[in-house]
Amino acid sequence: MHESFYKYFKVGIIHFMAYPSTMKGEGPILETITKIAEDDFFTAIEITRIKDPEVRAKAKEIIQSSGLAVGYGAQPVVLSTPLNPNSLDEDERKKAVEVLKECIDEACFMGAERMAFLSGKDPGDDLRENALDALVKTTRELCDYAETKGMGITLETFDKDIDKKALIGPSDLAGDFADAVNRRNFGLMVDLSHLPLLEETSEECAWFVKDHVVHLHVGNCVMEQGHPAYGDAHPRFGIECGENDVWELAEFLRAFIDIGFLNGERQPFMSFEVKPLPNESSEIVIANAKRALKQAWAMI
Repeated sequence: MHESFYKYFKVGIIHFMAYPSTMKGEGPILETITKIAEDDFFTAIEITRIKDPEVRAKAKEIIQSSGLAVGYGAQPVVLSTPLNPNSLDEDERKKAVEVLKECIDEACFMGAERMAFLSGKDPGDDLRENALDALVKTTRELCDYAETKGMGITLETFDKDIDKKALIGPSDLAGDFADAVNRRNFGLMVDLSHLPLLEETSEECAWFVKDHVVHLHVGNCVMEQGHPAYGDAHPRFGIECGENDVWELAEFLRAFIDIGFLNGERQPFMSFEVKPLPNESSEIVIANAKRALKQAWAMI
């Protein structure tokens, strides 16, 4: 592709994954956000809950000064609390809605256009339809609340059988689910890292979510049990035994160009979700991702 990829998407980085010590809303948040803000390769940043209001306000100032677009991911909140947005226990479902509304408030304060979350566990064949109904109810409530703040809601698809074992889930089910939600401020996020875990190709995924996709993540995964990055751990591109490298990244981007999502008329988020292993440097893993994108784009 001869045109700059900046014409086609905002190049983002998921702060709390690149710097996992910040994932719980604590740790060196300001120092690491500053590192991203100083790197003009990025035009977007995705953050999560920041517990300390003073740190949150300072982080907002840094991001505003940098000109970065902001995305807000409540996935760590759902996973660590844990919350179940599709619980068949109404009190448990309402608790998830309550906490996620608080995340919407924080996302709004930080200047995010959308708040992303994920579904709860897949309860199995017998209860799946009931769980889907519960998730539709939750998502509509979140969309209606976010609408009052001029924001959107995004649901990210995850694997169903290996790691997160989430209800949503396969891309065909995600498309049907988005139809059922039927809210103008709702959309889907898909992640290259999750496609091998879902046993889907980029082309299959893109066509299933064509009418509802609003946000992309890219990264890697490992399917070999016993590997330190097995499952949904988002290791660097090209890691030994990994599923995704430059060629797979190019194929993924090409699939979303082919369906018209990446069309050069708007710039949706396309963010790296990469996490260093304990013996790796965040900065080197981030540099690896940037190199992968440059090479992949040249192949399209």
